[in-house]
Amino acid sequence: MANQPQLEHTDALNVYILTYNCARTLIQPSIFAPYLFRALPAASHSPELLVLCLQELAPISYAFLGGSFLTPYFNYWREVVKLASKDHGYVNVVSRNVGMTGLLVFARDDVAENVKWLRNAGVGVGFMEMGNKGAVGSRLGYQSPEMANEVELTFVAAHLAPMEDGLERRNEDYKSIVRRLVFVRDSTSQKPISGDEEDEDAPLLQGDDPSLQDDQASESGMYSASSHLFFAGDLNYRTSLLQPSPQDVDEKFPHPTANEADPKHFQRLLAEDQLTQQVKAGKTLHGLLEAPITFPPTYKYDTDGSKAVIFDKREDGEEDRQHWSWARHRWPSWCDRIFWKDHGSNSDVKVSPQKYTCLPLFVTSDHRPVALAATVPLRALSDAAQRGEGGRKPAASPFSIDPEWRSRRAQARTKELVVGLMAYLTLTWEGNGLLLATVIGLGGGWLIIRSLLMG
Repeated sequence: MANQPQLEHTDALNVYILTYNCARTLIQPSIFAPYLFRALPAASHSPELLVLCLQELAPISYAFLGGSFLTPYFNYWREVVKLASKDHGYVNVVSRNVGMTGLLVFARDDVAENVKWLRNAGVGVGFMEMGNKGAVGSRLGYQSPEMANEVELTFVAAHLAPMEDGLERRNEDYKSIVRRLVFVRDSTSQKPISGDEEDEDAPLLQGDDPSLQDDQASESGMYSASSHLFFAGDLNYRTSLLQPSPQDVDEKFPHPTANEADPKHFQRLLAEDQLTQQVKAGKTLHGLLEAPITFPPTYKYDTDGSKAVIFDKREDGEEDRQHWSWARHRWPSWCDRIFWKDHGSNSDVKVSPQKYTCLPLFVTSDHRPVALAATVPLRALSDAAQRGEGGRKPAASPFSIDPEWRSRRAQARTKELVVGLMAYLTLTWEGNGLLLATVIGLGGGWLIIRSLLMG
């Protein structure tokens, strides 16, 4: 017994991850909050870590400018967490965005001090590498007083290329994220925010700060042998390479039925899921795992503006059997997904999914949120690797880090500011007012100067 390695701690960390495409619209906290923890197993306590991965968080004008322009959008989500919390409160330890993709990490108030450090990362993969599509990530060290060593966890929120025919672009987007999502110490991090505060000086950062002077030795990519990795977002993989025909809509679009033998049961369409096929072929999300999908497509719904919440569940947990109203020009697809990194066959450090499901459809978006409840053993991965445990080795990074990641992100950030300012001035009421006031001011000043010169 004396020669056996001592385990750090027998407990596991409960992690709850939700991904949601907000459709550039402010959510309704009082409507969303009752459903936030819908994916928790029955009789579960509040998870120690809550992670919100958000896409199309805000209109491009506010998202590209960032800072205080995003304060209302982040605060609404903080309000959701505050309203949804029952037996514990939460401390907001991470609030970040790269363009329209956002990431919020909350630690339960009784364990918030166990988060020892943070490293952050961001990359755009949209047009000209700006953040209309992209990824934002945070890596943290977690260690309770009972633990001999800390556990590292990495959370990444992503949004990949759209459209049925964008399969190869999505694969390339993932490659770009792996190559240029580089985690560094963040000198701009500020104090965490409790659920009771609405601090406009909160760390609402515009992705990665390329001006940080950090030793290259401290840089690390998304795949780290010492860190658990959760990758979630609107990954946009569809169920066809072509747009649906009217016949497809009538014959192949799924409808609610518990009979899996029914030709319109969603399992028939799930067999055509591009992401499942591409992962099996080793072309994307290398070495990542997903829990079985037992929920209907999460995109693209034709929302009913007369109802704030659609497709609610009955008291017995089953979804109301009603018609799913699909947009006829897009294939119903499982765009919104949550994956985690495989750590081989070592059960002592493997992530254990508890429940993986979708939430109801909210009127503010054509996507349904997807949530994963999972447990993470409180045991350092690096120790297990050093002991040679686990049989099959965990996945190494499929791509090397781009040595020019800093400069590319800095150039893209400059473009974001220009585009964001132009969009703000032309597409928002307050921007229109500012632009008009500027024009009037310049015109009035010119008239005064002209009259003085002529007088």
